[in-house]
Amino acid sequence: MERQKISSGTEYEAIAGYSRAVRLGDVVHVSGTTATDGANAVVGIGDSAAQTDFIIRKIERALQEAGAQLSDVMRTRVYLAPKADWEAVARVHGEYFGAIRPANTLLYVQALVGDDYLVEIEAEAIVTSAAT
Repeated sequence: MERQKISSGTEYEAIAGYSRAVRLGDVVHVSGTTATDGANAVVGIGDSAAQTDFIIRKIERALQEAGAQLSDVMRTRVYLAPKADWEAVARVHGEYFGAIRPANTLLYVQALVGDDYLVEIEAEAIVTSAAT
């Protein structure tokens, strides 16, 4: 099987040795994703819901590049900074995944990579034959 690496093009991928997403066979793993735009600016500072919405759309783009879609997602892991509003995050997650209902973990961590980050999400998908 060929390993497909999806890149977001950030300098951090080379520094830390990771890919935005990796597809092997029908399985796609999307790395922890924060609300950082193409100019390395944090989107939705102070707004957990806005960051979650931005992150899920960013994950969706990585999945699409890998030949998958949100409906293929089997698991999400949501990491929250101590000041994040878990209910706002859960509501946005539900807007995207309410019908899909992937397995999910939602937890607070001591800190994320920067003070302005409230949310980080990773996802795993299994590409269905309809999506390929």
